[in-house]
Amino acid sequence: MKSSVQISRGIESLFGTRDENIRLIEGGLNVRTRLLNDSLEIEGEDAAVTRASDILSDYVALVKEGHVFNNGDLNSFLRVVTTDSETSLRRLVESGKQRSFGKKPVAPKTMMQRRYVDAIDRYDLVFGVGPAGTGKTYLAVAMAVSALMSKRVSRIVLTRPAVEAGERLGFLPGTLQEKVDPYLRPLYDALYDMLEAEKVEKLLERAVIEVAPIAFMRGRTLNDSFVILDEAQNTTSEQMKMFVTRLGFGSKAVITGDVTQIDLPNARRSGLIEAGEILQGVNGLAFVHFDESDVVRHHLVQRIIRAYDEHKSRLAEQQLSLLEPKPGASQANIAENSPRPASLPGPAEEPRLRN
Repeated sequence: MKSSVQISRGIESLFGTRDENIRLIEGGLNVRTRLLNDSLEIEGEDAAVTRASDILSDYVALVKEGHVFNNGDLNSFLRVVTTDSETSLRRLVESGKQRSFGKKPVAPKTMMQRRYVDAIDRYDLVFGVGPAGTGKTYLAVAMAVSALMSKRVSRIVLTRPAVEAGERLGFLPGTLQEKVDPYLRPLYDALYDMLEAEKVEKLLERAVIEVAPIAFMRGRTLNDSFVILDEAQNTTSEQMKMFVTRLGFGSKAVITGDVTQIDLPNARRSGLIEAGEILQGVNGLAFVHFDESDVVRHHLVQRIIRAYDEHKSRLAEQQLSLLEPKPGASQANIAENSPRPASLPGPAEEPRLRN
């Protein structure tokens, strides 16, 4: 199949340095391109040519609207749209625009954050998985506030498991709400960052915004709501199944978590990990995976996360090398060097001669 897209402006940025951008399209979609006088001809399999034409048409339209692409950004966009057939170039570009979320404007800072925001716009259930500092919870709360302010939902429900991070705090005084509030403080922090304090208090009093531990979700059906489950790595399998089946009509749900920081007892499996295995192929929901390059906190946080990952990899390699027999070692040598059971005595020592 052949197709052509009319291109009158932006040829240089489309091709990129040493044609790296156009080569990315050709390699990613398995098509061939040829530049004509005022158009770009595309040849290949039908589906691939159609996909390439859609990407290039978006590019042409965005350039006509005045959008300026620098080479690095366009290359990053093309890497996404050539691998993810559900994402369009236009949506990816527009998802990075600054939006007003309550009292402050917010814009995604990395390519994966753009995909995350775009996924929340398009899907009713989104999983944001990755290390601390990647904006998973913050952007989810921002999108929830935006949906509430524009009346696309009638309330926001923020929840997380009340699991202690390696500590045993014991008895906490106060009412039930006062007991669970310390666990939910990060969600309150994000809310107060988005909205004026007085407005947050009023919305909480009227239950337009609800912040509660996940145990309070059982038996409910959440209609016309934007629901966020934070710290989902600390849910059990039963809790995760319970939560994802709460979704009602006109609702969206975002589930965030970091599978490297699980605080559950060793015997319990993380519901977030299990959900990733079970729901990966289900239509109508999306998984967005962040890494240390998406960290938007202090630059030292990226290095710390990378150091922990490298240390974990080294430990895994060391354990593997200890289990593997050394090359050339015979079974007899292995048996000889193996520790003897405590019940079997070793060879008797020869008596020493006395002078």
